Order: sequence, then structure tokens, then C-alpha cells
Amino acid sequence: MFKMKLIVSTAMLATALTGCGGSSSSSSSPSEPTPQPFSFSEATVASVHAAILSGEKSCEDIVQGYIDRIEAYDFSIEGPELTSVVAINPDALNQAIEFDLNFPVTGIDKPLSCIPILPKDNINTAEMPTTGGATAFEFNQPTSDAYIINGLRNAGAIVIGKANQDELAFGFRGESSVRGLVKNAYDHSKGAGGSSSGTGAAIGASLAVFGVGTDTGGSIRVPSSLGGLVGIRPSLRLLSLDGVMPLATFQDTAGPMCRTVEDCALAMDAMVGFDPGPYSNQRSRFDIDAPLIGTGGEYQAVTGIPATYTAFLDKDGLKGARIGVVRSLFGNGNGDNGIMQAVLNEALDKMREAGAVVEDVVIPDQSTILSRYASLSSLEFARDLQEYLQSWTSDMDGHLRTYQEFQDSGGYLSNNTNTIRNRNNIGEDLSQNETYIRNTVERPAFVRPRLMQTLDNIDSAGRPAGAPYDVLLYPTLQNLAGSLGGNPSAGSANRLSPFSGFPTLTLPAGMAGEAYGVDPALPVGMEMLAREFDEATLIRIAYAFQETVKPRQAPVHYPELVVEEEDQ
Repeated sequence: MFKMKLIVSTAMLATALTGCGGSSSSSSSPSEPTPQPFSFSEATVASVHAAILSGEKSCEDIVQGYIDRIEAYDFSIEGPELTSVVAINPDALNQAIEFDLNFPVTGIDKPLSCIPILPKDNINTAEMPTTGGATAFEFNQPTSDAYIINGLRNAGAIVIGKANQDELAFGFRGESSVRGLVKNAYDHSKGAGGSSSGTGAAIGASLAVFGVGTDTGGSIRVPSSLGGLVGIRPSLRLLSLDGVMPLATFQDTAGPMCRTVEDCALAMDAMVGFDPGPYSNQRSRFDIDAPLIGTGGEYQAVTGIPATYTAFLDKDGLKGARIGVVRSLFGNGNGDNGIMQAVLNEALDKMREAGAVVEDVVIPDQSTILSRYASLSSLEFARDLQEYLQSWTSDMDGHLRTYQEFQDSGGYLSNNTNTIRNRNNIGEDLSQNETYIRNTVERPAFVRPRLMQTLDNIDSAGRPAGAPYDVLLYPTLQNLAGSLGGNPSAGSANRLSPFSGFPTLTLPAGMAGEAYGVDPALPVGMEMLAREFDEATLIRIAYAFQETVKPRQAPVHYPELVVEEEDQ
């Protein structure tokens, strides 16, 4: 008996079916496309469901296939060793087998049935610890799923593992004391960004169908841009924060990270909803001291969420769309920034060709918005982390329950020591802190009206200057991916969404490749910002661009794995 393991591409598999030996089916007419075998690389919710319905794959095959890819491309020292995944869910295969046992009766009865997903390791899952990337929390085993994970499971998804991240979501380098430094899926000498670095690299490399990240000041959008992904930072208060390890709850939100807009729309459907619990952060108003929403009806009245975001997957969504381009956020045009701008300008031209109105706009007092105000992570982190740690009993897992215990443990990267010590303001009355007041009371009152003025196309005298815009658009990052271990050039545009609470979506504008002297080719992301709770418009415009331009290109390092064959 011998075993053989081959690695081949989907194209090679298709050639094997249709090549020298003749056609794959004598009954197929010449005009019919030859059915392609299921590919784990670039798989979507739709392609997984099609493979299961056709009998080509079982749910167990799907889950095992992604586990194999994680082991080959993320864990194996013989492979790229992306270091994007912290752990594999020990119960994932059992959940897949249970689906297969029920499938003859139920079929695919849920929108995410048997879809393997990878949440960031600061989002609670009942089967695996939530470390936040810090070894201090390696035994941090919550007693239940985060609210949004429960929603994804109810929609049929299977949590296949947990993704690596910037330790404690502190930055954009993508390094943790739990698993190390995450590599860029397109170029292993480059960084993956952060703080949802593992999710971005893993989904970019097709180690799951889609992922879930968190974003305080760019942590979904930066790694999504560098991974060639669609990443949504939803409106603040739309998603529950229950079970999400915090960085700054006034700015924190989770959101999907996907290879396609349609998969992100499905993910959003599963993640939104009213959470009656005390940790939802779903306030009735944007005000820092507003009470939590009390009922599902009130939640619907505040957010106005649609029955399904998939209703906005319109291929013609660019026709008549009005896009305001914030040129002042594009950068100086030097070096990699010039390449980024060229790719973005090509994307804008294609939007115009598809029927969009694309015009330059100016955000009033933009420099003040981006210089006077700051992230709240330095002020809210200690208080919010301690509250999170005390949200479940330590009787079973013995996890640390106070910020001081965490600080004293030393279970974190040495380069985070000063940050952790300096952020220990437990006991301080933040309502008397001038910086806190400026960024929780003054900041929303200053930023939100000015973004609305720009979106509504109102001039300085308060008069309409033309038709309103659907979205504002600007680069997600100032440059291409930076060196492994360094910080990407994020710029300051990433602050607009957390400072206002308005939703943003980043998606690939195109690739910087051979034409720009870049090898291997790297994705360039563009970010769109919409009105509060108007995720639907972001999805409509992004989907139309995706279907018109097909901007995503898969990285070349992760071909299909062929299952081991045995000859007895």
C-alpha cells in the first residue's frame, strides 16, 4: 500500500476532466459549459451549497477540506506557514457530520448551512478560548458564544477555528504572543495589517469561506484591503458587542470579512439583530450616556435594517449612483502612493463607465476632524476589558478577572508592556476627564453633521449644491503592503467611521502588478462611507462594481489540495 498527496490547481483538475481522454460527459452539448469541480480556493457560500446539493461534497468533506488547507498552508513549516489561525475547533467535524445525517430530511435549510467561518480570536466561542492574542488569556474559556457568533450558527455556519490577530487589537502589525506574526497572503515578505490580521490573511488564502473581524479604528478595513477582501465596518450600535473582547466600546464593532460582497451580505443578515443583554452596547441614541435599546421594535425603529441585505445585490447598482470622491485623502502621489492612486483612478473611470456620477467633494473642517480628535482606546481599554473579564464566572476556567491581574501576569508581548501599564486607569472617573469628554460628547456633535453635509451636498451657506451623494470614497490605505513586522501606511481616513458611527465598506479597487513594477501583484483597496445604518447602499454599489470589474485576484500560493489516495 502506498499513499500519494498531490497539490494541483483547479485549472489542472478541469483539464484532467476534459483533456486528452475526451469530454467529461458524452451527453453534454457543445454549447453547454463543462461543469467545474468544486474548488476550496475562492469558494463562496453559493459554491459550497451547490457542491453539497449535487452530491459532489458532503459537509464533512467541506469542513475537512478547510482543516487540511489550514494544516498545509498555516501550520506546516513545509508550507507558507501564514500563522493566520490560532486553533482549529475540535467540534467542527462533529457539527459537519451532524449536518450530513440530517441532510436527507432537511436539505440546505439555512442561508449559511455548512459554511466554515473563522472569527477573530477576540470573539467568544463556546468550544475554544478567547485569547485576544495574549498568552495571559490562553485559558480564557467563555461559557457561551458571542451574540453575533450565535446568530451565525443559527444561520447554519460552522466555526472552524479562531484567527490570529494583533495582540489585544492594539495595532496594525499583526503580531500576537499566542501565534506570532501573520504574513501577507499575496507576498510572504509583507505584512497582513491588523488588528484582524489573521482573519484577513486566512480568508485571502481561502482557509475558510469567510471570517469575522473587529474594528476600533481600521482593524477590519486595513487587513481586508491587504488581503484583497470585502470588509464591512457596520454602523455603531447595529451589531451587539456581547462576547467581544473590547478595545474601546464607544468605537468598537465587529463585521464580516469576505472574498465576495454577496457572502458579506449573507453574513450581515446573520449578525444583525436586537440583543436584550446588558453588554450589547446597542444604545437608543448615539450619545455616550444614552440608555440601551429596550425592545426589538425599538431596535428596528432605530436601525431600520432590511429584511435581508441580499436584496441589494444589484448588478446595475452603479447606474445613477452618486459617489463623492474625497481627493484630499488620497496622499501625495509619491512612490507606492502614486501606484495606489493610479489603480484607484482606474476604478473610478470604470464606475463612470458603468453609469455612476463620480465627483470630487470636500469635507468641511476635515483637518480639524482628523487632528483634534483621537481614539478612545487609551482611556476605555482598562475599564472595558475588566468588565468583559468579569462577565462570566472563573470557576471553571480560572481566567484572570481584573486588569491588574492581567498587567501583573506578563502574558503579552514585551513591546506592549508600557502600553498596558500606561492604560491602567482603573478607578478614574472618566466623566471628569477632558480628553474623554472631547471625544465622546464634542466629537460626534462636530463630525457627524459635517459628514452629513458632505453626503447631502450642502454648501457652506446651508444651500443644496446639487443632488446628494450615496457614498463618500477614498483609499483604504495610503500605500501598498509594507514589510513584514512593520506598520502599513494607514493614513487617517480610517478615523471617519469610528468618529461618526457611520458605516464603511472596503473592497478591492484592482491589483498593482506587473504594469506598475510590482511582483507579486498586490491588491489595492478603496473605502466607501455611507449614512448611518445605510449598509444596504454600500452593498449595492460594491456588488455592482465587483460584478462589473471583477477586481479580486486570488493569491498564487494556495492551490487546491488533492486528497490522499490509497492503492491497496
